Amino acid sequence: MLHLILCWHFHQPDYRTESGDYRLPWTYLHALKDYSDMAAHLEAAPNVRAVVNFVPSLVEQLDDYASQFASGHPRDPLLAWLIEPDLGRLDEAAKAELIKACFRLNLPTMVEPFPAYRLLHEFQERLKDEAAGFSYLSGQYLADLVTWYHLAWTGETVRRDQPLVLALMQKGKGFSLDDRQSLFKIIGEVIGGLIPRYRTLLERGQVELSSTPHSHPMAPLLIDFQAAREAQPKSPLPASPGYPGGETRVRAHIQAAFDSHRSHFGHRPVGFWPAEGGLSEPVLHLMAEEGVRWVASGEGVLRNSLQASGIDLSRRSTWAYRPYQLQGVDTLCFFRDDHLSDLIGFEYKSWWATDAVRHFLHSLETIHQEAAGSEAVVTVILDGENAWEYYPYNGFYFLAELYKILADHPDIRTTTFAEYLELKANGVGKLPQLTAGSWVYGDFTAWMGDAAKNRAWDLLCTAKEAYDQAVCDGCLSPRARTAAETVLKSCESSDWFWWFGDYNPAESVQAFDQLYRSKLKQLYRLLDLPSPAALEVPISGGGGAAEAGGVMRRGQG
Repeated sequence: MLHLILCWHFHQPDYRTESGDYRLPWTYLHALKDYSDMAAHLEAAPNVRAVVNFVPSLVEQLDDYASQFASGHPRDPLLAWLIEPDLGRLDEAAKAELIKACFRLNLPTMVEPFPAYRLLHEFQERLKDEAAGFSYLSGQYLADLVTWYHLAWTGETVRRDQPLVLALMQKGKGFSLDDRQSLFKIIGEVIGGLIPRYRTLLERGQVELSSTPHSHPMAPLLIDFQAAREAQPKSPLPASPGYPGGETRVRAHIQAAFDSHRSHFGHRPVGFWPAEGGLSEPVLHLMAEEGVRWVASGEGVLRNSLQASGIDLSRRSTWAYRPYQLQGVDTLCFFRDDHLSDLIGFEYKSWWATDAVRHFLHSLETIHQEAAGSEAVVTVILDGENAWEYYPYNGFYFLAELYKILADHPDIRTTTFAEYLELKANGVGKLPQLTAGSWVYGDFTAWMGDAAKNRAWDLLCTAKEAYDQAVCDGCLSPRARTAAETVLKSCESSDWFWWFGDYNPAESVQAFDQLYRSKLKQLYRLLDLPSPAALEVPISGGGGAAEAGGVMRRGQG
């Protein structure tokens, strides 16, 4: 048998502002479209096993959204607009933001297929350069627009399971307040049912649910900035010598992840996908000390580590398809097959589903032949949300056919990390050393080295020093310290540093820039300190046109 591990990574950073309102809507939109579809595909293929990695910062926001739906008082502007009785009363600024928000999606797959939505877009395009353009747009236009935006973000399986969603799509225009309230109710039911659905998949033994340190921190860099130079020796570093108390902070994120996972799924996770697959020897030792049985990272990390040890990499089948163990560390490391993962993430979106599945299976069969006689394991890891926006029908036909064929394949067995460890413990490779890196190119250039990224790190280091001093001085009440700790975890997320840089789209960069700086300001307020003037200055402007809108990267350059 060729063992195949499909690991779907579910992650969103904390988009909440100090007031509890949501600055960006991606948590509930991806829940409605992607996390629901991914559950449905597994439910429809009970013989296919997979790993689903839930980041606590996502799960806790899903809880928050569920409470918003239950109360009927959303703190997300888009959801509030969906059930606003009179959208015509919005002022010009609110109308402009609503219109801009309702076209933040991939137009070819999420607008163009729907004539009524496409017409709304054409109206907006004609009027956007008119000084009084918004005054021509009625409350009904806005109602139809916000309804279509949410209809476009419904998962394909949701549409097939919910007759009302299809009825609204067929209606096409003139949506009433009752229509919008009914759609709001369906969205709430989908989001409220997600965690129970995945818990059921876990309980029936079909999935392994893994986790990530709480707020998705780039652990190797928190512990030591010099980790950035293990794969890129000339990488520019921040002015700060390092992040104060980084190892303690990584432990705090791990413990918080244990607590969150146990409360939602009933047990501690067996393994972790470290944020961005970021690994270093100190991180691996720390994971082992905390009882983590497996971690996973990118192929580039394995390649760099083996090359540094002088191991011949000319025959891929001899080194690529096994877990590895660093000497003296019990935690086992799995490494992502970049080529296969990137095919799903970037290439198959433009293929016919049957051709894409056939190509993927042929690639696996080739690996099986080349690795004959060994217990090979192929690990495919990628986002469980971002790729599908670029597929027709949200990847429905690709995933449905892939799972169907995998369930019946005589030579390929889908499994999980934990199960593979139990079955194939003797097939573990020895790793003489580990070169620090991530799943992106095997280094940390997506998070450090760029001038804007390094400046963001310096701002965080300064804030952490202020936090440490306040704790040391004993001037924080237990309640204030808990609140500050919560905000600090969010500030330590890797996502902020990912977006900084002129190669990313300007609108996304500016949104994440503003949210990051607002969280740092919130931390200073909780410490009863004035925030530095530097936090009033944007860190990065963006302006590039990154592939897939910058939300994804290829594992190999």
